[in-house]
This record gives sequence, C-alpha cells and structure tokens, in this order.
Amino acid sequence: MSTIDRIKILADHEDIKITALEKQIGASKGVLSRAFNNKTDIQSKWLTKIIENYPHFDSLWLLTGKGSMLVRENLSMNTDEVVVANNVFKLKTDHSIRKQSVPLYNVEAAAGLVELFQSHGDTQPVGTLNIPNLPKCDGAVFVTGDSMYPLLKSGDIVAYKQIYDFYSEIFWGEMYLISVEVAEEEFISVKYIQKSERGEGYIKLVSQNKHHQPKDIKMSKIRAMALVKASVRMNSMG
Repeated sequence: MSTIDRIKILADHEDIKITALEKQIGASKGVLSRAFNNKTDIQSKWLTKIIENYPHFDSLWLLTGKGSMLVRENLSMNTDEVVVANNVFKLKTDHSIRKQSVPLYNVEAAAGLVELFQSHGDTQPVGTLNIPNLPKCDGAVFVTGDSMYPLLKSGDIVAYKQIYDFYSEIFWGEMYLISVEVAEEEFISVKYIQKSERGEGYIKLVSQNKHHQPKDIKMSKIRAMALVKASVRMNSMG
C-alpha cells in the first residue's frame, strides 16, 4: 500500500471528499484526485499539510504504513516501530547508534532552514522517525525537487547532522542539505559539495540528476548546512 492509498483511507475515515480535502490543505483542484487515479506521488508539502490538519492520524503510519492509523491507538502499542533507511551515508569516523528517535520537521512551517536550525528546541516536529543503526542525527526533513533523482526524489526524507563551521567541516564529495542566499531569498536544496575551480572562497553544488548543471557559489552566501546521514523513501513501504 502506498502513501496515496493511505491518504484515501484517511479521507474515507473522516468522511471527507477528495475535492474537499484538496481545498482544506490549500491544493489546487485535481492535485490529489490525479494522484489517486494515476497512482503517483504528491509533493511533500501536501503531505505536511495533511499531517498538520489531521494530527490524530499518526504521521509515521501515513508516511510508511508502520504502526497504527490513529495516534491514540499507538499509545498502547509497541513504541519500537522502526523505519529502515534505504540509503545510509556514513563517514569512516561515524559511530552508529542502535536506537534513536529523529524528529521530522516541516521546513516551510519553520520559515526556512536557517530558522529551523536556530530554533530546533522550539520547533514542533510533524513526526518522529525511529531509525536504527545510524550515526547521530539532529533531525529530518522532506526532500523537494528532482535535482538528486534517482537517488532521491520529491517526498523522500533525509536525516541530517548540522554543521557550523562551513570553512573547516566540509567533507568534499559528500551530500549536504544546504541553504544559500540567492537574490536576497533563501534557496534550500540537497546537493553534493565539491571543491570549486574558482578558489577557496567558493564551493561547487553538484546534482545527481544530470539535467541539472553544477553551480559555483560563494561561501559567504551559505546560510545553513547539514551533512546528510540517511534517506528514507516512504512510498516504497507499507
């Protein structure tokens, strides 16, 4: 069963028509119905909106099919339900943690990656992922866009570890969640970071998707950065 199938179950349980659900989450008419008919994914922002509008539905169940549908049912169930990461990006110096709960955040609701990183303790996560045998992670967010396809696609989740010293803590060639300033606005993406031919004041952002050209940016334009530790593809589970 896919995530879109579970959204249909949610709608049936709440006795709400798909068109009404689309309106409730602010989506254009047909966004959900086309996904149902074509068995395709929906953007992560609509998943987040559904989770926010129906907090009594367990976000882990909605995303993965793990656990029980309703939050109140999970209170008396085994709390050790786990999500298996389909990709783990581990450094040689990393030590795996057998059990850890990773908070899942909505970047849009947090007003961007910079604000999220600055207020981790005050930001309410939309869910929690129990992911075993990973290095220490600070949080997880949904992926948007197709620049890392097919390794990552929109709607996947990446678990990350925040870094603070952009000049000395970069591991060249690794994958990062990064926020850069573009035309006085925040641009958030997941990219490989490589050394730039333009010198030490620059880095090169490289996509997995070959249709996206590499881009050199000034280090001074970086606003936030985190090393990607793992990814989870939700629609492949359940």
